[in-house]
Amino acid sequence: MKHAPLILSIVSLVVAVTLGVLALTLKPKQAETAQTESPATLTEGVIAYVQLDKIIEQYDMANDLRAVVETKVGNIQAEINRRGKKLENDVTAYQDKVNKGLMTRSVAEAQYAKLQQQEQDFNNYANKKQAEINEEQMVMMNQISDAIKTYIDAYNAEKQYAMILCNQAGVPVLTGDLSLDITQEVLDGLNAEYVKSKNSKSAE
Repeated sequence: MKHAPLILSIVSLVVAVTLGVLALTLKPKQAETAQTESPATLTEGVIAYVQLDKIIEQYDMANDLRAVVETKVGNIQAEINRRGKKLENDVTAYQDKVNKGLMTRSVAEAQYAKLQQQEQDFNNYANKKQAEINEEQMVMMNQISDAIKTYIDAYNAEKQYAMILCNQAGVPVLTGDLSLDITQEVLDGLNAEYVKSKNSKSAE
């Protein structure tokens, strides 16, 4: 669908801005002992990163939500096109009658005013539907962003990384030790949790 690349790019941008850099600090208890323990004895404190593009592309929840929004966008666009085509045909028919002298001046003026109102109604409809599309996309992006952020918070409560960077197109992580790339682990966890959530809802 022609809207898919646009939705994907917007989703990627907003999720990247929302996630940014997830600076997740140590627990208070660990922060208190950090001054007395040697850094070599700590397993925490490592900076890891995730590849946002890969997560957005392979996260099942993101794909499902995109499919729903793309279907809605397609239906809305089809209706806009249908109404636009009807208006275009009405204008063409009016011009043809005027050119052939098939209407009196008063009738032509009345028809012209009617066409102007039709055009205004169409523009209002198209603007309203575009606003609906934007809202649908924003809600989708917020849902994806919240799901990823919530999962990574819970994930890091166990892993205790000092910081988890959100990398996209080489920014901010241009290069790094691949052992610090936790993308696949996070992605697997996200998808497993999503499947569990879907199964739970279907069982209700």
